[in-house]
Amino acid sequence: MSIMPDSWIREMATTKNMIEPFVESQKREGVISYGLSSYGYDARVADEFKVFTNVDSAVVDPKSFSPQGFVNRQGPECIIPPNSFVLATTVEYFRIPRDVLVICLGKSTYARCGIIVNVTPLEPEWEGHVTLEFSNTTPLPARVYANEGACQFLFLKGERPCETSYKDRAGKYMGQRGVTLPKL
Repeated sequence: MSIMPDSWIREMATTKNMIEPFVESQKREGVISYGLSSYGYDARVADEFKVFTNVDSAVVDPKSFSPQGFVNRQGPECIIPPNSFVLATTVEYFRIPRDVLVICLGKSTYARCGIIVNVTPLEPEWEGHVTLEFSNTTPLPARVYANEGACQFLFLKGERPCETSYKDRAGKYMGQRGVTLPKL
C-alpha cells in the first residue's frame, strides 16, 4: 500500500471528481490551512454543527440514537462547551476509488488547543460529505471555525482493487450529505 502524492490527488480530483470542491493549493493566510498538501488534502469544516447537550437528559445509545441530545447551530464558528463534543461535516464531497482507503488525522492547530478531530476511514467506493467529530478535551470552551481547515485526509492505494467495496455492501452511510447521525 502506498501513500499518494499531491500530483495523484490533483489528477483524481480534477478528472474523476474525487473531491468537490477541490482547492488546488494550500490556503493559509489568516485561516487554519486547507487544500492540497504534499501527501494529503486538508478538508474544511462546513457551517453546520450539532452540539451535544444534556438539556433533556438524553442517553447516548449507538443502537437507538436520539437527536434529543443535540442543539443545532449554523454560522461562521461554533463554541464547543468544556469536555464536550460536536458533530460537523466537511465542505468537500468525496468519491473514493475502489483501490483506495483514506485515513484522516486532525489538524495540529486544533490538537494543540485540546480539540481532537476524529473521522473513521473512508472505505473503497464510499462517497459523501464526511461527518467530523470534534472533542473538546479541555475544561474551557473551545472555538471551531467554519470554512477553514479541520483535518487532513491521506490516500492509501492498494496493490489491487478490493474484492468487496463499501458500495458493493450498500453501506449505510453511502452518499451522506450534511451532518449524519449514527445509524444501526
